[in-house]
Amino acid sequence: MRVSRLAIVLFSLAMLFGCSKLTMENYSKIKVGIEYDKVVKILGKPDNCSEALFVRNCVWGNEQKNITVNFVGGKAVLFTSRNIK
Repeated sequence: MRVSRLAIVLFSLAMLFGCSKLTMENYSKIKVGIEYDKVVKILGKPDNCSEALFVRNCVWGNEQKNITVNFVGGKAVLFTSRNIK
């Protein structure tokens, strides 16, 4: 009984951490002009956003692995990735 509980917990953790939305497939769905809400549907809630001079800069991920999207008027104008496979 303990083994099956442990297996379930390990499987759940693997699913939680192994299902990152930071993939090249999802990155390729981002296009110039795509709306912020659509990017959130693709990548999930951003880990960090900041705004300056009418530009909203949002980052999904961390310093080692991330997708960054700049929005003007709620639409993507520039996007980059780091260490996405």
